[in-house]
Amino acid sequence: MSTAALLALVAAMLAACARDSRMTITFFQFKGEAQQYFQDLAAQFERANPTIRVIVDNPADPETALRTRLVKNDVPDVLTLNANGTFGEFATAKIFKDFRNDPALTGVNPAYLQVIGALGAGSKGEINGVPFAANASGLLYNEELFAKYQVAVPRTFSELIAAAKTFKAAGVTPFYGMLADAWTAQSPLAPLSAQLQPPDFFQQRFKHRTTFAAGWKSTAEELAQLYQYTQPDPLSKGYEDGTAAFARGESAMLLLGSYAVPQIRKGKPTFTIGSMALPATDDPARTTLVSGVDVVITAARNGPHPQEVGKFIDFLMGEKVMQDYCAAQVAIPARTGLTNNDPALTGVQDYIRDGRIVGFTDHQFIPAVPLAPLLQSYLLTGDERTFLDGLDSSWDKVAQRRTWALGAVQ
Repeated sequence: MSTAALLALVAAMLAACARDSRMTITFFQFKGEAQQYFQDLAAQFERANPTIRVIVDNPADPETALRTRLVKNDVPDVLTLNANGTFGEFATAKIFKDFRNDPALTGVNPAYLQVIGALGAGSKGEINGVPFAANASGLLYNEELFAKYQVAVPRTFSELIAAAKTFKAAGVTPFYGMLADAWTAQSPLAPLSAQLQPPDFFQQRFKHRTTFAAGWKSTAEELAQLYQYTQPDPLSKGYEDGTAAFARGESAMLLLGSYAVPQIRKGKPTFTIGSMALPATDDPARTTLVSGVDVVITAARNGPHPQEVGKFIDFLMGEKVMQDYCAAQVAIPARTGLTNNDPALTGVQDYIRDGRIVGFTDHQFIPAVPLAPLLQSYLLTGDERTFLDGLDSSWDKVAQRRTWALGAVQ
């Protein structure tokens, strides 16, 4: 009888599936902390579009999962991704749709289109994704500690070092080092290199007309200066340690961007989290804000359901959807006319409004170039030559096998 019941249940399930005549699209979603938000959005979209079914895929290791699917030629219909080197690599491989002239781009901040365009494209002029939400990567600081020690928000690199010296003399850790998670050093590296390297550095590097030893020497020197003002044991502390310590008031500043604010607030800080662009020179007019596209929406280049995919992407790009997401994640809306008034973003709003933003320079690196481990070793040993030569050597070895991202569309 139990076997008969089981067979009946299976038959009923199969019959239910057969009755589901909706067109099915897959939605690959990489943002772990926003899983429920996007699940709810998919359900909301289905209710408004009863002929379309959305299957949401939230893998634990998104980049590995996506690479596995691509090997099998199984490209999801719609994807959210971080606009980084991997996105640029896949865009260059002509995996993603070209959104030029697509209505989904209506109202998107042109600066963010430039940011993703600088990562790579299927061919010159293509736009292979729709910016959804951005972040601001400069410095986070404790506004109450700055007020207590009468430290003004630094506008130049010299003022930043002077502020660090003031806090150190008062017994307050200026910057909390988190080198147990090597990637954290890339956060200050990005604004420093963006302001100090030649404007066409990566274009020239892909053409083998310059080197990191030549173009990043001043960047390496300034980065090492900053790490002279961390707590004594930065290698023993990681991202969660650093955000928790900052929330407890144990450092004046954190060399991270707005993406860290939700994690910091889990520690229930009793102070106001402020933000600033990280100055790399002594000319405030040269300071820019690193603002990467934290979430980009894209689609399979030749997917079987273009109309349904278009409807879903238009829905995701709706003002309320974007505004609600950015409020929850302390992110910056990618559409012009939308803002996030979170206090933790107040200090960088002028840069965003004026378009004084650049993308993450470290997003030009793909995983085959071990930027984070080389950075970690450099900041522990101080061996600048080994760091820069190691970057050049690793870059050239990968370039011998293939050209990726920006280098493929020069």
